[in-house]
Amino acid sequence: MDVNKKVEFIKKWILDYVNSMPSKAQCLVIGISGGIDSSVSSTLSAMTGLKTIVLSMPINQIQSQHDLSLKHQEWLVKNFKNVQAHTIKLDGLFHSFKTALSNFDNDHGLANSRARLRMATLYQVAAANKGIVVGTGNKVEDFGVGFYTKYGDGGVDISPIGDCNKTEVWELGKELKILEEIIKAEPTDGLWDDGRTDTGQLGLEYNELEEAMKNPNSKNREKYEKIRKLNLHKMDPIPVCKIPN
Repeated sequence: MDVNKKVEFIKKWILDYVNSMPSKAQCLVIGISGGIDSSVSSTLSAMTGLKTIVLSMPINQIQSQHDLSLKHQEWLVKNFKNVQAHTIKLDGLFHSFKTALSNFDNDHGLANSRARLRMATLYQVAAANKGIVVGTGNKVEDFGVGFYTKYGDGGVDISPIGDCNKTEVWELGKELKILEEIIKAEPTDGLWDDGRTDTGQLGLEYNELEEAMKNPNSKNREKYEKIRKLNLHKMDPIPVCKIPN
């Protein structure tokens, strides 16, 4: 599908979903990070004409990452009258959370807790506005290697770009005229104080992950499968203990 047709298809899909709800949502709520995925997802949401609330939720954020988030906020508000933008600083909340759980200190757990605090914030804002939470995950992350936080950025109501590979998301970004510095920015989950990148954590570039995901004979297939296996618990349904009759 041509990229311009893909834009129209996703926009219509969001609208159709909202209109099919028994209790129709009155707005879309989405978190933005300054990355390409959230920038594309929030722009597609805004294009529906529905009230769209975008939240930047810094937690000890590296300034350059936060700056891109604020620039995208400004770009959205300038281009779409139906967008409301808010910055909700969660540093204090995260500090209290970390202090309360000081006996259970774990760096990886705390990184995931940042995503879960943001998820809770999105749902509070959605509840206050009778809205739904829009996801920002792409196909490689959400259904390939499971590179997201369970019940964090994985906790959403709809996933408009969940069937788009990362390279497709970049193409959508160019079509939507997303800020060039966002398109060119090194992908990062923004959960670490040291600014580690997606490539640094995964050990593969996104084009390599996509190729390995599609091709069983890829030279990177074994590495891809190893990452996927570790994260399958996020992608599979929750195990339920079935009691025999």
